[in-house]
Amino acid sequence: MSRVAMVTGGTRGIGHAISVALKAAGYKVAANYAGNDEAAAKFREETGIATYKWSVADYEACKAGIAQVEADLGPVEILVNNAGITRDAPFHRMTPEQWNEVIATNLSGTFNMTHPVWPGMRERNFGRVITISSINGQKGQFAQANYSASKAGDIGFTKALAQEGARHNITVNAICPGYIATDMVMAVPEKVRESIIAQIPVGRLGETEEIGRCVVFLASDDAGFITGSTLSANGGQYFA
Repeated sequence: MSRVAMVTGGTRGIGHAISVALKAAGYKVAANYAGNDEAAAKFREETGIATYKWSVADYEACKAGIAQVEADLGPVEILVNNAGITRDAPFHRMTPEQWNEVIATNLSGTFNMTHPVWPGMRERNFGRVITISSINGQKGQFAQANYSASKAGDIGFTKALAQEGARHNITVNAICPGYIATDMVMAVPEKVRESIIAQIPVGRLGETEEIGRCVVFLASDDAGFITGSTLSANGGQYFA
């Protein structure tokens, strides 16, 4: 029986590519999303992947959502914490609401999703937890004190939890994408996009499918000796 993979923020952007790549690799995939019903319906129709709606910032909603996924598909053995938001502002203008919203989704959301599946992974003596962090969690970014802090926190979470999971055959890893050709990045003015690309040694933006392939590898049995690691996929823009 194929393993069940749960992808948060799994119907758009990088999450969409991760969900599709995992399905192609033979996993039964559940894609979570927070609010865009139209995009989720289109994704479900195009891919045949089951979708589930809840906010990862809500712990009880995560518990209930995961329980529904497991009732429908089986125990979650691969968890991809991909859901994330931005609320950018220079720090002197950043509001407590902007700070709290980003931390609640990007960092607390990682806890909220991982905590309910962790006991089952321990009992089955197998699991994969893969969290999508960011290059800006490694190097920081102007006007992203909230986002950078949340993504750096995801890396710390990964390193700590990997030590607890190792004896139970649970690997916990992070992926730090650089600038990827998502709809959001492609919507910025061309001159801004060109200035971003000029900072990337390989001379291009990353593709969402490239992050999907990273996830498929870390989810596989072949990656069983890799845990507590941060995989940087940024075209050489930053070396951590």
